[in-house]
Amino acid sequence: MTERGELRVFPDADAVARALAETIVAQGRSAVAERGRYALALAGGETPRAGYALLATPPFRDALPWPAVHVFFGDERCVPPDDPRSNYRMAAEAFLAAVSIPPENVHRIEGERDPEDAARRYARLLCSLLGDPPVFDLLLLGLGSDGHTASLFPGSDPHEGAAELVRAVEDEHAGTRRVTITPPVIEAARLVAFTVTGAEKAAALRAVRSGAYDPLRYPAQVAAARSGPVLWLVDAAAAGGA
Repeated sequence: MTERGELRVFPDADAVARALAETIVAQGRSAVAERGRYALALAGGETPRAGYALLATPPFRDALPWPAVHVFFGDERCVPPDDPRSNYRMAAEAFLAAVSIPPENVHRIEGERDPEDAARRYARLLCSLLGDPPVFDLLLLGLGSDGHTASLFPGSDPHEGAAELVRAVEDEHAGTRRVTITPPVIEAARLVAFTVTGAEKAAALRAVRSGAYDPLRYPAQVAAARSGPVLWLVDAAAAGGA
């Protein structure tokens, strides 16, 4: 079966982090040169955190014209922005507080609101700034060992409610609610980049990239099989099953 997306394998998680920072910068410089603005959508989780932290250090910190950068989020837990589980808080601590991005250019999902209201508000925000459907220059995604990405979880049709662009979902495993982008937003991005590290992700990576298409079981296949470019930045442990 045809493999989905371009696979780049690095020796370890530190090398993946550096490749992620380099990808963020390269895509951003291209977007600003071509369109005068960079729309970057962040993923949550531990894997990209190290890459984000590099953005706060030279040479990466000085490689982007931060006033032209707009930061968005692919999903968020329904918690306040200062909650340790917040994707926004993670990004703020990792790099946003250390670079010269204007505060108004950071567009968080308001996880402290009612989830359905937060989803509607974020969809309106995305469309007002990025079109309908909204177009990210770079959409960063992670991959769970269960095959989920963003907050699209196995057992629920990722296309359900896709007309909403952003919707509230249940994370049954954690017993919490989340807000997530939906497949039309993923499809519209100019580039989707996954970061995947660790041997525990190997089976999911293999299934998502080259297994039979079954997005009900492996929602990340929605992104992997999209028509636009998909880049996989993975370490050797995760690639062992790819």
